[in-house]
Amino acid sequence: MAKQVDVAPAGPLALPATGIGHGWEGAALFLLCIALLSFGLVTLYSASSVLAQRGGLPDTYFVLRQSAGAAVGLVALGICAWLPYTTWRYVAWPMIAGTWVLLVLLILPWTESIAPEINGARRWIRLAGMNFQPSELAKVAVIVWTAAIAVRKQRSFQSLRRGVGPFLVVWMAVIAPIALEPDLSTALLIGLLGATVVFAAGGRIAHFLFLGILAVPVVWRQLTVSFRADRMAAFLDPSVDATGSGFQVQQSLIAIGSGGITGVGFGEGRQKFGFLPEVHNDFIFAMIGEEWGLIGVTVTILLYAGVVLVGFRVARRATDLFGQLLAIGLTTWIGLQAALHMAVVLGLVPTTGLALPLISYGRSTLLVTLASIGILMSVARGGAVLPAPQGRVARA
Repeated sequence: MAKQVDVAPAGPLALPATGIGHGWEGAALFLLCIALLSFGLVTLYSASSVLAQRGGLPDTYFVLRQSAGAAVGLVALGICAWLPYTTWRYVAWPMIAGTWVLLVLLILPWTESIAPEINGARRWIRLAGMNFQPSELAKVAVIVWTAAIAVRKQRSFQSLRRGVGPFLVVWMAVIAPIALEPDLSTALLIGLLGATVVFAAGGRIAHFLFLGILAVPVVWRQLTVSFRADRMAAFLDPSVDATGSGFQVQQSLIAIGSGGITGVGFGEGRQKFGFLPEVHNDFIFAMIGEEWGLIGVTVTILLYAGVVLVGFRVARRATDLFGQLLAIGLTTWIGLQAALHMAVVLGLVPTTGLALPLISYGRSTLLVTLASIGILMSVARGGAVLPAPQGRVARA
């Protein structure tokens, strides 16, 4: 017999009647998250210790900074897991607007004091000695906003102009400043995430195919920019410029290959001695392959696959369309970004600057990812409750 429990009144600030522990999906997401985070900190220490020492810093410099970011991120996870996920539907517009303002600040010529150019790009806002990457927040903001608006536009998706058209206006407003940073890979990823949410809400595939065809000339023009053209050439044949644009890919493949089945051992990897740039960030999966071997690579892939499978199960069991779209968007983001990072390391796609969620160094990415896991846990908590008549719910 189903157990009856009271629920709080519906609304943006209504607190849920059920706890975080109801249903196994939330607990599974949390455990998978902690496993990836813990493994990431261990791997990051090995990957970054030499880099820190060469800069005259303690060997624990990067891992301690990442640990501090993880502590803040876990607090954000707890808050997002506690908040009813419906809250995000009511803050979707302020969230997307605030993110847009931050992105525009990055590209204005008179804001270089707070948005300095680093490695040829302006992607970080620096305030009070801390750096934050607004494009990471933009991923979640676009997912939340798109899910909120898609719920209201169910009957408009048959029309390109009234259905997908309004979404395109806001997506482009967010994507354009990111592309100008420049960060084309993140811009394309955000567009894909928005399209995924709309498609899941009932958008027509023909509309996206048509828009994709229209976007080809624009994307192609961006790919012909000198440094991107070099990356494409290196992707097609890394030996063309083995000491230049193809250097990272070749060294990454050497790292993966040298790991064998069991790896060379923790702390014994050689690529971190300057052979592979950005090994603690954009190419950290190569370090996993080198030091932990095929076993470590397989375990890492299985952990991400677990997050994706549980995330989509949460989406399937969500009690309303907004929760379903939110879970689909966030799960797709984490899974797709992890897959793209691994594909870059394996030379399967052109080199991009996408971090490996929960493992790569970067506190902005870590904070936003942990908060997103918390939102998924909140949706999971709602998904464990079945509606019943007269303002009460029956828990299965």
